[in-house]
Amino acid sequence: MINEEIKDRQVRVIDSNGEQLGVFPIAEALAIAEQKQLDLVKIADKTDPPVCKLLNYDKHRYEQSKFEREMRKKQKVVMLKEVQISVTIEENDLLTKVRRAIKFLENGDKVKVVIRFRGRQIVHADIATNLMKDFANRASDVSTIQREPLIEGRNMIMILAPKAEKQSFAEKAEVRRKERNN
Repeated sequence: MINEEIKDRQVRVIDSNGEQLGVFPIAEALAIAEQKQLDLVKIADKTDPPVCKLLNYDKHRYEQSKFEREMRKKQKVVMLKEVQISVTIEENDLLTKVRRAIKFLENGDKVKVVIRFRGRQIVHADIATNLMKDFANRASDVSTIQREPLIEGRNMIMILAPKAEKQSFAEKAEVRRKERNN
């Protein structure tokens, strides 16, 4: 709430520098704000009396929106990509799915690995669990298991997340050097 929107009888007023001016009736606080050509903004309404600050509200709103825009630029939206495999998948097809999942994980996305059971395949859930663990082991260089394989209806679902640890430039160079020597 700002200026005339404030309906309290008395308010504690804080100057734009952060100094407390004291407790004033609302009319007197509005007069002080008008005298200094600033707005009276209620910042804490749960206290008794409510706390109001003298500031340029338009400038404050602009800086707030600028800060929020900056934060949106910096945030990374994590997508959940899905890879479907079958209990009867062959080795080369599995390798293709693992490579696709690794590409998603390297881009910073999470991967949902789904096995759809058809017919009586659901009776052999242990085979599907072993297949999921094998899939996770093959992608373990770039991922961690966020959610263990779990049967939901006629599907078994596992979620892989990208590894959080990042190597510094020196550590990456050391790993490359070791690979070349071997």
